[in-house]
Amino acid sequence: MKLSQVITQYVTFRQAMEKKFETPAYYLKAFCRMVGEHINIEEVTSEQVNNFLGSSALITRNWYGKYNALFGFYKFAISRGSVLSSPLPTSKPQLTQSLVPYIYTQEELRRLLDATTSYREPTAWDKLEPHTFRAILLLLYGAGLRRGEALSLTLADVDLDAALLTIRNTKFNKSRFVPLGPQLNQAMLQYLIKRKQTNLSQAGNALFFVGRTGQPISIGAIGKAFRRLCIYASIIRTDNMRFQPRLHDLRHTFAVHRLTEWYQEGRDVQRLLPRLATYMGHINLSSTQVYLTMTPELLQEANRRFEQYVFKEANHD
Repeated sequence: MKLSQVITQYVTFRQAMEKKFETPAYYLKAFCRMVGEHINIEEVTSEQVNNFLGSSALITRNWYGKYNALFGFYKFAISRGSVLSSPLPTSKPQLTQSLVPYIYTQEELRRLLDATTSYREPTAWDKLEPHTFRAILLLLYGAGLRRGEALSLTLADVDLDAALLTIRNTKFNKSRFVPLGPQLNQAMLQYLIKRKQTNLSQAGNALFFVGRTGQPISIGAIGKAFRRLCIYASIIRTDNMRFQPRLHDLRHTFAVHRLTEWYQEGRDVQRLLPRLATYMGHINLSSTQVYLTMTPELLQEANRRFEQYVFKEANHD
């Protein structure tokens, strides 16, 4: 029986039982494309499975996601008699130390922004204007956007008169509106003025952020440029974590700084968390929780709030 047919049967079976099966289904379809749409299920080899899973020297959550998707699939296929045995590894390795986001301080953020105008390296900057790079960093931190969301914005998506972004068909196939604060909106307006002074397209469907000659900016290119920027600005991890500060960590920093400000202002954080989740484009609070790394400042504010609560209860007694 064709692998693709059994995968279709399994995905249909699981989706009838539970709604949240998009990610395993995505992994299984990707696996089918890799080994071949027309291969028979019994012809799939352990080598092909290992190639799909990736290096066993670095066991990530992505590796686990692929493994669990295939494990459930082959358990289903064996129970239906479609195949006699599973080509998956007989033992599941331990998960490698999970990635710990880097939360930038306000001083580090200022250094990064200042460095966009002072650092020059031809191979890194030949296609990315300093004012464009600075505007992208400001938007990623100030609005908590994903990298792909920022780079996919068109001129029609950015309404600076209303201080509003339209984020279209992003992760989870959802769209949302993202309001901008006055300072961030002003920064985007300044970028737009510089953009209009060039010969770049001003059509509504033209990308808001583009390279020097109007070409799209890829996630990979801006990620590499940001890595070099961090080195130049002397922003490095000193906590022995495996990953150095990343561009995506600006989104984590946005969430943590917002939560810290709410604690400092005495706001009702529990009531505001669903609003933060909606603003960031999450479908549930558990997705937002991933971004709330406990920093010393956040821990201090949380402890202070807890102490106020305890002493208030004690006074009532």
